[in-house]
Amino acid sequence: MNETILIVEDDPDYQAQLGLHLEKAGYTVLKAHSCATAREAFASGKPDLAVVDLMLEHLDDGFVLCHQFRKAIPKFPIVVVTSATRDTGIDLDADTPEERSWIKADALLHKPLHFDDLHAEILRLIPAGV
Repeated sequence: MNETILIVEDDPDYQAQLGLHLEKAGYTVLKAHSCATAREAFASGKPDLAVVDLMLEHLDDGFVLCHQFRKAIPKFPIVVVTSATRDTGIDLDADTPEERSWIKADALLHKPLHFDDLHAEILRLIPAGV
């Protein structure tokens, strides 16, 4: 695999754990902990897909990044990961085209995240050899 995955996650332990799983699966991993570092990694690292935590410094930062990434590259694959449902009681999904259109993500996974679920979404969004 030569695909590069950008992880945008402000929890350093969670980011490291996710990065290890992705590297073990054969991906190159870029890491960002804020909107600013995510925009920089997106521009300079040319990732094939981003895994974006919904709540970073501000509660809507993940949404903002998804919109910015999609504005730059309309078909750029994005997986949002969040604990918002657990933390706020607000049920978020990206199951319908309407939900994906306002979230600007191809998939939404809830924390605690099972790596197999994330990996299945990555394989769906960037099949091997892309």
